[in-house]
Amino acid sequence: MTPADLPAHLLLGSCDYPEHVPQDRWAPYAAQQRALGLSYVRLAEFAWSRLEPRPGEYTWTWLDEAVETYAAQDLKVVLCTPTATPPAWLVRAHPELLAHDAQGRVREFGSRRHYDFASPVYRDHSRRITRAMAERYGQHPAVAGWQTDNEFGCHATGRSYGGASAERFPAWLAAKYGTLDALNDAWGNVFWSMEYSDWAQIKPPILTVTEPNPSHVLDYARFASGLIAEFQAEQLTILRELSPGRFLTHNFMIFETGFDHYEVATGLDFASWDNYPTGMLEFFAPPGMAEDVKTRFARTGHPDLVGFNHDLYRGVVGSGKWKGGTAQTPQPTPHSPQPGFWVMEQQCGPVNWAPHNPLPAPGAVALWTAQAWAHGADVVSYFRWRAATMAQEVMHSGLLRHDETPSPGHAEVAALDTAQLPLGPVPARVALLHDYESLWLYDAQPHAAGLSYWAQTVTYYAALRSLGLDVDVVHADADLSGYAVAVAPAITLVDGARAGRWAQAAAGGTALVCGPRTAFRTPGGGTWEEGQFGPLAGLVGASLLNYDSLRPGLAQDVGGSIGAHSAHTWAESYRLNGAQALATYQGGPLDGQAAVIRQDNVTVIGAHSDTLIRAVLTGVLTGAGLPVTPLPDGVRLSRRAGQVLVQNWNPEPAEWNGQTLPPVSFAVQPEAPHA
Repeated sequence: MTPADLPAHLLLGSCDYPEHVPQDRWAPYAAQQRALGLSYVRLAEFAWSRLEPRPGEYTWTWLDEAVETYAAQDLKVVLCTPTATPPAWLVRAHPELLAHDAQGRVREFGSRRHYDFASPVYRDHSRRITRAMAERYGQHPAVAGWQTDNEFGCHATGRSYGGASAERFPAWLAAKYGTLDALNDAWGNVFWSMEYSDWAQIKPPILTVTEPNPSHVLDYARFASGLIAEFQAEQLTILRELSPGRFLTHNFMIFETGFDHYEVATGLDFASWDNYPTGMLEFFAPPGMAEDVKTRFARTGHPDLVGFNHDLYRGVVGSGKWKGGTAQTPQPTPHSPQPGFWVMEQQCGPVNWAPHNPLPAPGAVALWTAQAWAHGADVVSYFRWRAATMAQEVMHSGLLRHDETPSPGHAEVAALDTAQLPLGPVPARVALLHDYESLWLYDAQPHAAGLSYWAQTVTYYAALRSLGLDVDVVHADADLSGYAVAVAPAITLVDGARAGRWAQAAAGGTALVCGPRTAFRTPGGGTWEEGQFGPLAGLVGASLLNYDSLRPGLAQDVGGSIGAHSAHTWAESYRLNGAQALATYQGGPLDGQAAVIRQDNVTVIGAHSDTLIRAVLTGVLTGAGLPVTPLPDGVRLSRRAGQVLVQNWNPEPAEWNGQTLPPVSFAVQPEAPHA
């Protein structure tokens, strides 16, 4: 496939489950999907028990007929490897493949994702069923691509804390450290008499009397992430061999923390993710989001929570240190059908799994679709076609209701004009740096209730979006040479190599903005002997003086040339060694100490304050020559392919730029030449 063959505008699809309904519904559903304007259908991600009801006994006929039924309507099929749901016969024959939770308990059969990535017997069966499916359908003309497994890490399944993973962990450590003395030194195990004298003594970091050693936690997270990457690579190798010319993707999750997505995405043609804005707001919103904000956006989700995930998954393939992959990971095909990411599952009505599951506002489904396009999605696929009439998801909506009548979301999809949503690049000049190892370390010892890695990171992201900027979310080791500004909200782990890359970017003209706790930790999980900022000290021109964890109601005033602000949750101050203070703390134990500092084009913000962050970023962006467009709450701009998407996520009309924006709405406008 050449670039000339690529679609010119956003395409749509749905997730369908022919195994859930009588066969006489398949053809009508396929015809209805085509009439609705859909181009893709995803099939079979949970169908292992129907494909192989007994060991080695395959029943392909139903899926053969389903694929042909959709193909007859000119729908392209995305097939899935069904390994997220090992069947009962496999689990009962090999109970050792089951995972253990963070309490050390076996996670039983009867739901999904009930397997340990380290299990050799399960890895054998994963390769076997993947090969069987690829041999059967890999070159079928209707099969456009493959989704591996389903939602790695969902339901806290990214790590097993017993069984095969626990057995394999000591060998992984031995390969990394070589000797127990080296491990004990790296982890600081002399503390609390935690030194090991035999590799077999080391277990997963759970059920300790108080918090486990953060270095132990960090290495276990690295180990578990590597297992998922291995598991994925095995499937990709088989699919590349037997299904050439088809795209390979995986549907990642909302704010998932259980593995390094950059590592696991290696070898994919593009990433996909599953977008449930109202459930995200209720279930995944970072700590500190106010209840009145959740209520205000209850029927739409918050634009910046959704936007962050779009921008993350747009850039997760080929970013940073994992770019190019590893020797054992097959690389993306050069004729991948789609250059952008997909939303593999798009909410189209109420979900069933959040604490509260309100009906989306009129216009929300169309708004979500348009936002996905504007952030770089080439395909949006709705979950699901018909609402399930059995089992765990009967309360989850579909484009059709249980009785097969069209849902409100169906009407919004029918009314979409995708021709006004052309494909093309997202012109971001700002990079937001992200790193899963920093996430694991930060959240292992947050030191402040109400603050987390995601909370700090999303605060900076939201500030950028509120100023009208498009943002690339990239790995902390990505090439920054093409960006005017790079923002590192919470990169707490910085080694010498990373510091060197940032220094090179700054020397090349990229303005760098860092948040609190930047470079506080070493790659081993400890702190630098010379203190924060370790290898960044010369670039920053300062070192840490004090940090203050602020309980709710305990504020810290900040003042200076960038105005007066009030910090909450966290405040840290600096001893200057070449940098200048742009703002200082006013009153309290940090009185007079530096709160915001700058040396050349490197700025550090030590106080957690929404207004302070926005004010500092405004100055940096303007100084870098980027246009700043302050936006009302709930109004957002996103640019793609020469178009601007103006969005109002508010439940009431909003006034902006001389326009009255209807509630929960969007408009596509040509991008102004100066923007």
